[in-house]
Amino acid sequence: MKKIGLLKQFLKGNGVAYVAGLIFMIIGQLLSLANTFIIGVVIDSVIGEILPEGIAYKGLSLLGGKEHLMQNLWICGLVLVLFSVINGIFMFLSRKYSAIASEGIAKKIRMDLYEHIQNSTYLYNVNIKTGDMMQRCTSDLETVRNFLATQFQDLLRCIVLIIATVSIMSNINTTLTLAGFSLIPFIGLGAFFFFKYVSKMFLLADEAEGAMSTVIEENLSGMRIVRSCATQSRETEKFVKSSIDYRNKDLKITVAFAWYWGLSDAICQMQIGIVLVTGIYLALRGDVTVGMLTVFMTYVTQLIWPIRGMGRVLGDMGKANVALGRIKEVLDAPREPGREDAGLTPKIQGSITFENVSFGYTSDKPVLEDISFEIEKGKTLAILGRTGSGKSTLLHLLVGLLPYKEGSIKVDDVELSEINKRHLRKNIGIVLQEPFLFSKTIKDNISDNDPSITDEDIQRATTIASVDQAIKGFENGYETMVGEKGVTLSGGQKQRVAIARTLINNCKILIFDDSLSAVDMQTDKNIRNALRKHCSDTTTILISHRINTLRQADLILVMEDGHITDRGTHNELIQREGLYKQVYDMQSCVLEMEKAGD
Repeated sequence: MKKIGLLKQFLKGNGVAYVAGLIFMIIGQLLSLANTFIIGVVIDSVIGEILPEGIAYKGLSLLGGKEHLMQNLWICGLVLVLFSVINGIFMFLSRKYSAIASEGIAKKIRMDLYEHIQNSTYLYNVNIKTGDMMQRCTSDLETVRNFLATQFQDLLRCIVLIIATVSIMSNINTTLTLAGFSLIPFIGLGAFFFFKYVSKMFLLADEAEGAMSTVIEENLSGMRIVRSCATQSRETEKFVKSSIDYRNKDLKITVAFAWYWGLSDAICQMQIGIVLVTGIYLALRGDVTVGMLTVFMTYVTQLIWPIRGMGRVLGDMGKANVALGRIKEVLDAPREPGREDAGLTPKIQGSITFENVSFGYTSDKPVLEDISFEIEKGKTLAILGRTGSGKSTLLHLLVGLLPYKEGSIKVDDVELSEINKRHLRKNIGIVLQEPFLFSKTIKDNISDNDPSITDEDIQRATTIASVDQAIKGFENGYETMVGEKGVTLSGGQKQRVAIARTLINNCKILIFDDSLSAVDMQTDKNIRNALRKHCSDTTTILISHRINTLRQADLILVMEDGHITDRGTHNELIQREGLYKQVYDMQSCVLEMEKAGD
């Protein structure tokens, strides 16, 4: 979607308030110009230099004429006070409605961004940089909001000023009007080219800031690893490098602004000088009055500084344009195919069939080739394979995180692609090797704040996961805060809490992606025994490098380089030469050596 169309989309529901704010601003600005003109008329009425024709004479006639004004100057004072009060009211209303609209727009952008990120494809989510994405959702969004709230108003105000002042000034004296605008085109052109230049620089600076934010976020997330490996100096060096890069790019913007402000100040002062000299000359000739010269000087001053400030406004416009482009990139990111509410919602029992399934992230490099297997409801499937063999990709296909185009995947004889994704994922529980825990209590992590889940349900889940006693050993028990990403728990405890969180949903299909790697062999055995006892009608898929974890499975698949190279039960596989037997022999040897050592 184009940027203008994107802004129109965000304005929906806030457009009336925003337009009202702009209208109030225009009226207020016109009233301000009227105030200045009245002051000029008052000056001329006092010193007796009112010309017999022109807009000043017409304005004087509306107030009762020169003689009446000289005797009742309070009328002009009252008009000035009245105009000032009304102007203040309109400017207040302008800021109020602009703020309401801009906050509403910011809220809509924020919600759209968050919703889109939640529903974007798995590949997009795993490839984004967290720090950069946070910047797009915060500082970039704030940049757009500020532009809509204030800077666009400043731009429109400047346009209104130009049109209104030119109309009024040309009716007073054409020569003085031309003098008043002699250098303004150069100021405007300078502002335009400045905008073109800094917009590119803002993009580079934003990207550098995003890279720096990513370094900070990654360092904070991996602080334990950094300290345990004593790599603080290397991480500091990485941050310093990204910080210097951001500093240098931001400094270029600052220098550009310094040049612009310096040159534009000089031109503005020259413009005021030209008007003053020309005005004095015309006043001595009697072509303009002192009051009208005052009006001219005030109008030129009111006009020239906003136009000079257009560099800042247009620079901010450039920054807002970059920020809007970065937001647009997120909103244009591919979404998961199909609507969230679309698809079939069959009652899932747990049987799974893969038939000639192939998949690759790119067309020329397949990750999985011709994968076929079948597992019945309530049975256990185990998968063994080296890193990069395609095990995790296979599971991602099963839960609908990756789209398959070749072959067929069926759950209970229903094609996976036809099943509603939300319904599918509610019935498939997956526990990863590196589970994510939220920064809240253990209880809240397991129940996910679902009021329908009772303490008994939580107790049952933690018992099966062999983590109940460990939790009770904490000072605050189930109310223990796990810290950001579960930092207060050990690796094995995090895995078992994640298992409990999955079990509590009573899913018909359970997937354990090397999620028992951080627990000892006895705990591993206890968990598997408890699963067989309490989840006997649940289809279970185990991925592990431990033979002891896999050996009791009903079917074991051996994967190498995206292919199933062997399959069978434990007893069958150890009788054949292959990867499974190699791993079994090696692990058996290690166990015997450990026993001998004891």
